[in-house]
Order: sequence, then C-alpha cells, then structure tokens
Amino acid sequence: MKKLYMLMLALSLTLALFGCGTGDEEGTNEAKTIIKFAAQNDNTPATNNLIDAFNKSQDEYKVEWVQMTNDSAQMHDQLLNSLSSGSSEYDVLSLDVVWAGEFAGAGYLEPLDVRMKKDDLNKENYNAGSMASGNYKGKQFTLPFFPDLGLLYFRSDIVSESDAATLVSGDYTYDELYNMAEKYTGEGNTDYGFVYQSKQYEGLTVNVTEYTSSYENIESGLETMYKFTTAPFSPKDILNFTEGETHTTFEQGKAVFARNWPYMYGRIKGQDEGVTVSVDNVGVAPLPNGGSVGGWLLGLNKHSENIDGAWEFIKFAASEEGQKIMSTEGGYLPGFNTLLTDEDVQAKNEMLTFEGFQNALKSTIARPVSPEYSKVSDTIQISAHKYLSSGQGLEEAANAINKAVNEE
Repeated sequence: MKKLYMLMLALSLTLALFGCGTGDEEGTNEAKTIIKFAAQNDNTPATNNLIDAFNKSQDEYKVEWVQMTNDSAQMHDQLLNSLSSGSSEYDVLSLDVVWAGEFAGAGYLEPLDVRMKKDDLNKENYNAGSMASGNYKGKQFTLPFFPDLGLLYFRSDIVSESDAATLVSGDYTYDELYNMAEKYTGEGNTDYGFVYQSKQYEGLTVNVTEYTSSYENIESGLETMYKFTTAPFSPKDILNFTEGETHTTFEQGKAVFARNWPYMYGRIKGQDEGVTVSVDNVGVAPLPNGGSVGGWLLGLNKHSENIDGAWEFIKFAASEEGQKIMSTEGGYLPGFNTLLTDEDVQAKNEMLTFEGFQNALKSTIARPVSPEYSKVSDTIQISAHKYLSSGQGLEEAANAINKAVNEE
C-alpha cells in the first residue's frame, strides 16, 4: 500500500511539473502583447522575415500580419472604414505615400516626433521624399517602409559620354534635356526624343510635381511641360501616355529618353515581351528637379491600444536592420540611407550600383501632402491637362493648382 501511495505521489508530482512547465510556456506566449500589422500581400519572403526577426528579438511584443489586398484602392477604403470608426483592430499600417496626409489630417495617425527624438532617430537617415510624404503641418507621421521614385532613362548607345555624365550628375535643367532630345532624335532609328506620363490620371500629378519642382515654380513648370508636349520630337498622342505607353515606346527602341519608375529597368533586363532594346544600352539618371517618390510608409493607428509596441515595430521595420531584410529578401529599395551602399543590398538590386540611380535617390521629392489628396490631385490633373491640350489658360491653371496645393 505504501509503495502504491509513493508511486501515485511520484506520478502526481511529475504531472504537476509538466503542467507547470506547459502553463509557464503558455503564460509566456499569452503575456506577449499582440501587435496587428495591416500590410499588403508580399510575393517575396521579405515581410514575413521582417516580422519573424522582430518577434525573435522581443520578449514583450509579437507582431501578427493582417494581409490586405494588393488592390491599392480597395486597401485604402478598408483601412479608411476601420480608422474612421475609431477601431483599434490594426496597430501598425502600411500606407501608400499619398494616403499619409489624408489619414494624418483626419486625426487617424499618431505623430512620431516625440518618440523619434526620445530614441534619437534622425530624419536625415531616411529617404527624403518618403519623409516629406509623411510630414503633415510640420509633424512627422510616418517612417519609410520601402520607397519608389521617378527616373530619367536614356539610350547610352546614342547619348554622348559627356552628355551622359551631365545627366547622371543630375546637374541639368529641363531646357537642357529638351535640347538633348532635339539633338538625338532620329539616331539609332528612334522616332521620339522624350516620353513621359501626361494622360489625365495620377501619373500626370506625379509629372507636374517634378516639372514644377514640388510646386515651387508652377507657372514656369507648366510652360516647360507644354514645350515638351508640343515638341516636334514628341508623339502626337503624348497626352494619352501612361506608364504603359511610356515603357512600350522606350523598350521598342523608339525613344531616346523616357521618364518612368524603376520597374522598367527590370522589364528591359528581363527582356519581357516586346522589349528590343538591350539593357547594356540603357542608362538611368535623376530628373532635373528630382523624382517624385512613390512606395509605402509605416504609420501608427492613433486608436491603437498598444501604441508602445506598435512604435517598437515601426522603429525596427524602418531601421537599418529591418530595411536590410526587406531589401535583401525582397529586392525592395531601402528607405534607410546607409544601405544604399551596402554590398549585400546592392547584390540584390543592380540599380543601386549605378551612380545615376544613387543620385536620384538623394533628390526625391513628395507629391502634395493633403488631408484631401484625391481632390487636390484631381484639380492638378484637370487644370494641367486642359492647359497642355490647348496652350491656353496658363495663369488660370497655375492659380487653380496653387490654391489646391496650398489650401489648408
């Protein structure tokens, strides 16, 4: 009987020990505060690896990825519906660069300035255009997730070495670009000098931003656009050009110069369908006044119940460590400037080895940051396209755009 009692006691102690061990492990998991990260689907392992790296570094917080649609408009509406209701279902938000002003102006985002100062985060360490895109009324509401930017592409087999060097430096004007386009059109069986996006859509807002130097010189910028639109080296239907028409024209060897995004280099390098130009004959450079920034930002839901944890993740994701994961695992451009010359990052993104691309990354500019961005962009598109279509009403167009951009 005594032996049976001792056996049962030992068994009870063993179960108790196992129970305690399981309870502690579960308790540890339960003790971690869950941070919900609303971000678009990622076809690369980058976002998942970023989250894993953060979670492994943490005892207090655990990030869970709420995968959103890759349809930007649908994602915008889904986030807006949640935020406008005061919901805390998402803590950290992946935001298209043009949403930051809208969400900040509506009071949905938590300002980051105080936290950045406390953690000694310097704005100069991050992509300038991305930071400007998330700065509303003097307050910083976002940090970069991954940037994109406008570039000048040129036919390096046509443009002289001296002109190419000028372009790569970024130290040139649109008038000088016009003269080059005029000079080289026809060489190498080209039909056009310069192509860009000028249809009445968001791409036109992007280009107006660039021509006007982020709305510092609206009237002269529009005049320059009209000069290019009506140039003898421009396609007759240039006012219908989007990114698609632009890349098709350049990739088929019909244009000497083109304004487009980095994706076009990948198409040319991969010799996508319809591409006839060799990547060896293509150079990239900054645009004269800087390229409009695109891409995505990280914001903090003001109604989050876990603001401290959300900030820890944003800080990590935008840091040198986090951005290197995004760049090396997904091929994304880094928003943390020191990584632009990192060998591991450059190995994953060939364009970062180009002097012209590096210079372009240093001169990014932002589209208008507004709580009513869609309305502002519509005004820019309508006013600019009307003027470019007729050459009439320059002052009227400039005034309308100036009012829209600067209206509080």
